[in-house]
Amino acid sequence: MIHLPSQQAAAQHKPALLLVLLLLISACSLQPSSDAPPLAVASTPAAALNVAFAAQVITPTAIPAEIVRSADAEYLLLTNIYERVSPSVVNLDVRVNTPHPGIGDRINGSGFIYDTDGHIITNAHVVSGARDIQITFADGYVTSAEVVGTDSYSDLAVVRVDSGIERVRARLRPVTIGNSDRVRVGERAIAIGNPFGLNSSMTVGIVSGLGRQLPSAELIDNMLGGFRNPSIIQVDTDINPGNSGGPLLNSRGEVIGVNTAIRSDSGTFQGVGFAVPARTVQRVIPDLIAAGRVEYAWIGISSPSADNGFGVAGLVEALDLPVESGVLIASVTPGSPAAAAGLRGGNREIFVRGERICAGGDIIVAVNGTYIRTMDELVAYLVVNTRPGQTVNVLIVRGGETFDVPVVLVARPADSAALAAPACGG
Repeated sequence: MIHLPSQQAAAQHKPALLLVLLLLISACSLQPSSDAPPLAVASTPAAALNVAFAAQVITPTAIPAEIVRSADAEYLLLTNIYERVSPSVVNLDVRVNTPHPGIGDRINGSGFIYDTDGHIITNAHVVSGARDIQITFADGYVTSAEVVGTDSYSDLAVVRVDSGIERVRARLRPVTIGNSDRVRVGERAIAIGNPFGLNSSMTVGIVSGLGRQLPSAELIDNMLGGFRNPSIIQVDTDINPGNSGGPLLNSRGEVIGVNTAIRSDSGTFQGVGFAVPARTVQRVIPDLIAAGRVEYAWIGISSPSADNGFGVAGLVEALDLPVESGVLIASVTPGSPAAAAGLRGGNREIFVRGERICAGGDIIVAVNGTYIRTMDELVAYLVVNTRPGQTVNVLIVRGGETFDVPVVLVARPADSAALAAPACGG
C-alpha cells in the first residue's frame, strides 16, 4: 500500500516530488529488458577519443648529437680518405698492338701518382703491348703517357706523363706509401679506382688473407720454370675490371698494395681480390724508373708446396723431421747458388698421402737470422730484401744438426731451361 500525502503537503513538496519521480523513471528506464541488450552510456564524445589516442603515440625525438657523431665516425673517415686520395688516382685508356680475346684492342685500368716527376704506378698487364696510353685525371683532364718499365713477375709497371706541362704538373699529387708488413687480417681495406670505367669509385672491405701467391706472366707462359708473386694481400673489397692498378689503402689513407686480380669464374668480383704489397712496390718501382726492368736474386732450389699440405709442418710426422717449420729442399738446380754453396736435395722418394715426396734433403730454417716457415716466405724474403750478387747466411738442418752456410745469390736466369729442377736424387 502506497501512502499519498495531502494536497497541501503535496503542493509544498511538489519540486521534491517531481525530482523523485524523475529519478524513479530514470531508474526504471535503465533496468535491462529481457527482450533487448543493455545500452552503454556514452561518457566521452567520439571526437575526444582521437585526442586521447594521439596523446598515447610517442613522438620520436632526434638522437643526441654525440651519438650521431659516433655513428658517423667511420663514414667521415672514408669520406676524408676519398677526398685526400682520389685526386691521386687516374684512369688509363690503353690501346694495344695485339687485341686480347674477348676484350679487343682497348684496355681500361687504374693507376696512381708516385711522384712529382710524372711517374704513375699501374699493373704490368694493363700496359703490356701498349701502343697508345691516355691518362685521365680525377677532374677529367686528359693527357698522354709512355711506358717507363714493366715487371710481369710482380705485375707492376710505371708510366710517365710530361711533368714539364704546367697543367699536368699542377695535378701531380703523389700518394703516401705505407708499410704492408704491418698489415693484419681483419684490418680495413679500401680500394679507389675505375671499375667498368666508372672513374673515382671507392669500395671498402677488410684484409681477408695474407701471404698468398699469384702466378706471374712467366709462370703462365712457361709452366716449366716460371715464378710466383709472393706475399700477396687477399681482400674482400670489391675489385672489378678497371680496378687493376689502383691503390689499396689502409685507414690512414696510405697505400698498402696495388690491386691486381680477382678470383672469379664469371669475370666479375665474387668475394676474393688480390693486391701486390707495398713492400714489393718499394722494391720494384725504383728499379723500373732507373732501368726499366728488375733483377731478382735466385737461390736455385725446389720444395714441396705448403699450400697442398706438404710443407715441413705437414710432413713432420710422416718423415719424422727434426723441426716443424722451414723449407725442405727437394732438389738443387745444377750450377745454381745453392749447388755452389753445397746445399743438398732429397735422395729418396716416399709416398705421403698419395703424393710422391723427395725426402732426405736439407731443411732451410732461417736466412740472415730471419726464420722461414715455408718456401713462400723464403721467396718473399729474397724478393724484398736481397739483390743479385749479395751473400746471405742460410741456417740449415741436416741429419739433426744445424749449419750456417753462406750463399752468393745471382740473378734469375732468363733461360727457362736453366730453372729446371733435376729428378729426386739427381
